[in-house]
Amino acid sequence: MQKIKKSGLPETVGMKHNGHFVDLISSRSMGPRIRMIPIEHIDPNPHQARSELGNIQELMDSIRIKGILEPILVRSKANRFEIIAGERRYIASKNIGLREIPCIEMDVQENEAMEIALIENLQRKDLDIFEEADGLQSLISLYGYNHQQISEKIGKARSTITEILSITKIPAAVRDIIKGSGMFSRTTIIEIAKQKTADDMQKLAKEIAERHLTREDTRDLAKYLKGKTKKIKFYVYNFVPEDSDKYRMRLEFKKQTVSKQEIIQILEEIIQKLKSRD
Repeated sequence: MQKIKKSGLPETVGMKHNGHFVDLISSRSMGPRIRMIPIEHIDPNPHQARSELGNIQELMDSIRIKGILEPILVRSKANRFEIIAGERRYIASKNIGLREIPCIEMDVQENEAMEIALIENLQRKDLDIFEEADGLQSLISLYGYNHQQISEKIGKARSTITEILSITKIPAAVRDIIKGSGMFSRTTIIEIAKQKTADDMQKLAKEIAERHLTREDTRDLAKYLKGKTKKIKFYVYNFVPEDSDKYRMRLEFKKQTVSKQEIIQILEEIIQKLKSRD
């Protein structure tokens, strides 16, 4: 007679589903637990890396309909609670009038709280590169971390940490150009940070924004500004429309500097030649 393979628990053993068994498992857990905390007892983190909360209307609508799906992280401080991570959820909840929100209380020091906040934001990709750089710089300024320690704590290569921290040298006026354009890649911003002076940083940022320079063109211009090459191969102007999938235009001039009026004149000549053709 063929044997039938049995799986699961033996017939003599039953599975417990009562509340006491669940409580027993919970009581053995050593990790932080979720608790509801009155919103009036919670304070924002003064060292929050994020400088702008952005548009939180969509988040408010989501919380109003579904509630907070992920608790915020807090730590006890002077009979109150300070946010470690989750300030957008906190503000959104406050705006729609919630009286209490789910929180995970963590017993950590200030430097650990800052590390956790940075890591949480980086994992969510919630920080722009300036917020990331300023956050990492705060770990150095406030707690004396070196680049290697930061690398180990947030899980990025030391060389990457050094590159990101170089961005803190970019002055506010240049940051405004970069943020206003919305077309600068991380690599391009790091290239700007490598310039020797604030004036050179501003000049390079303006040229990139006005001429829509590619990464390769940016490097050529950066080398020229830093004095690593005596001349640029050619002046480049790229036009990238909003719907860049349709077309892109690149003009290469035989000289190093070209004015805006010269670009307009060349484009008008091109249009006239196209119109004159059958």
